[in-house]
Amino acid sequence: MKLSRRTAPSHAGQCVLVTGGASGLGLELVKLFVADAARVVVADLHAERPASVPDGVDYLTLDVRDDAAWADALAWVEQHWGRLDILVNNAGIAVGGRIDTTAIADWERALSINLMGVVRGCRTFTPMMKAQRSGHIVNTASLAGLVHAPAMATYNATKAAVVAVSETLQNELAPFGIDVSVICPSFFRTNLAQSLAGADAEMEANAVELINGSPRSAADVARTAFAGIGARRHMILTDPDGRVAYGAKRFVRPVYDAAMAGAAKRVAAGKDPQPAVLTQLGQWVKRRAA
Repeated sequence: MKLSRRTAPSHAGQCVLVTGGASGLGLELVKLFVADAARVVVADLHAERPASVPDGVDYLTLDVRDDAAWADALAWVEQHWGRLDILVNNAGIAVGGRIDTTAIADWERALSINLMGVVRGCRTFTPMMKAQRSGHIVNTASLAGLVHAPAMATYNATKAAVVAVSETLQNELAPFGIDVSVICPSFFRTNLAQSLAGADAEMEANAVELINGSPRSAADVARTAFAGIGARRHMILTDPDGRVAYGAKRFVRPVYDAAMAGAAKRVAAGKDPQPAVLTQLGQWVKRRAA
């Protein structure tokens, strides 16, 4: 008689820290890690543990802009676990607007959270991962880090920088047994819209419509991202929109450029640029496949 073997969950016993893990994509990733038997700590802005954090998950108050808060998070991990297997730098904000309308304060806020929050997380935990000769850093960027639609310069720039940092570290840290992944989702339904507080109210109102009207939920994106994390994939494109748009930029640049030029004309006319870009690129792919 053959005895059946039970395969252990891929993240069983692993120690995972997720920033921005009390809501949205971060929370959905936390749920998947917990279901896969990982030990998880959520790090988020709330002074008190939010009710959304699942039972059995630890909680730390962390502002990703605060060096002292990151030092406290490192001390907590050292004391309670002695190691960190996966760092998910997920905390971020949304910001949109035209270059002549977006305030410098909006740029500084977005850079301090979306980019420097990731940088601080990587700097804090890389020495620990180097010492243990293993680890996995997962940074949440966006399709906006790869495909740069008009009226989104601030957000595009911060997310493109996260992609660049992630690619750099993928090679820099590989000799130490550390993998690096970057998640690049298109628009999906999340509370990210609540973080919009920039000077270009018109463009940000369009962004809210795109976020709230997306056919994808945070849970949908998380499932694809989680599979990519498990496979140690570097770039994780989570939806068809992203694969089409990024593929067009790489392989059929004239089509991509024409779509972006059309989007710019829509912005100049006071219309939303994004759906037209993805629709045009999607239609081109369908024609090629026919």
